[in-house]
Amino acid sequence: MSHGPRSGLAAVSSALLAMSRHLEVRDVLKTIVASARELLDAQYAALGVPDDHGGFAQFVVDGVSEEQWKAIGPLPRQHGILAAMLREARAERLADVRKDPRFEGWPSAHPDLVDFLGLPIRDGDEVIGALFLANKLRPVEGHPPCPEPEGSCGFTQDDEELLGILAQHAAIALTNARLYERSRELTIAEERSRLAHELHDAVSQKLFSLRLTAQAAARLVDRDPSRAKGELQQVAALAAEAADELRAAVVELRPAALDEDGLVATLRTQVQVLDRAHSARVTFAGRGVKALPASQEEAVLRVAQEALHNALRHSGADHVDVTLDRRGSGAVLRVTDDGSGFDPRAVRRAGRHLGLVSMRDRASGAGGTLTVESAPGKGTTIEMEVPGG
Repeated sequence: MSHGPRSGLAAVSSALLAMSRHLEVRDVLKTIVASARELLDAQYAALGVPDDHGGFAQFVVDGVSEEQWKAIGPLPRQHGILAAMLREARAERLADVRKDPRFEGWPSAHPDLVDFLGLPIRDGDEVIGALFLANKLRPVEGHPPCPEPEGSCGFTQDDEELLGILAQHAAIALTNARLYERSRELTIAEERSRLAHELHDAVSQKLFSLRLTAQAAARLVDRDPSRAKGELQQVAALAAEAADELRAAVVELRPAALDEDGLVATLRTQVQVLDRAHSARVTFAGRGVKALPASQEEAVLRVAQEALHNALRHSGADHVDVTLDRRGSGAVLRVTDDGSGFDPRAVRRAGRHLGLVSMRDRASGAGGTLTVESAPGKGTTIEMEVPGG
């Protein structure tokens, strides 16, 4: 192939590496589109992922500004050339898409497309997307210059073959991203199940105690008002404890969105809520931490939540300090409390883990490490380090 310097082996390798670097489906789609547009010198590129209702579940474009995209309007339907791409699952290379009998026009704000190259993205027999390029910008070596007045060069057979290679790797990257997102959904479901059990064990027990104490107070009101007053004070204390348990569970069930707020802001918000909900003083400090890969940020957040849960539920601490510091391209999380502490070896021998196994699994799964320092009467420090991107 003779596509010029940017379409050599190094450029193809860069595009494939870029696709394999992301785990979120949306990020993978954007990378595929941007890589295809740059590699084949196209003015516009797009990738559509079909839904099950005759439209597109996702449609990602490159070469169109946000303002233009908003002006164009809703996602395109599967008609015309787009429908043919998904229905017939074959490459389409057209000198002028507007002259094709299947062409049905486009919205007034849509950019004008001339030459067109489209290719399905397949996973086995299933078409999981379609990749489109339009308006070749520069002539291929050995071919005539771009025609006037259109100024478009036309895609070649070599372009089609190169896009075919990209589409094969795009299928792998997209399938891997989907599997990753499904595994995350399963993890979230497991986490919610765990929290539901905790909620039942902790809060329901307190509510049961609250009910019995209130009944005792009602029986004592007439014959022993002083004892009844004590029982009512106990009712108030139990109600406050139940409210604390509920607040802590809600924080875990509905964490701030990492994608929107970032890890530092998410941790700070959760610590502030826990500080208000518990008698212990809970503080947070974040210093110089850069954005981490999504899987690492989620692991850090979950380990912090587990460590905070242990410190506030079991240690009797007066102070719990959370810090997140930059280390190289990664980060180090520390959760330190001045509570009762424990002997980690004795905990393992007794078959009690205090969440240590799940924390180590999360750290290991994110490519990081976890250490635990504790002793009876000496408090506890949980430290987790992740490598970054």
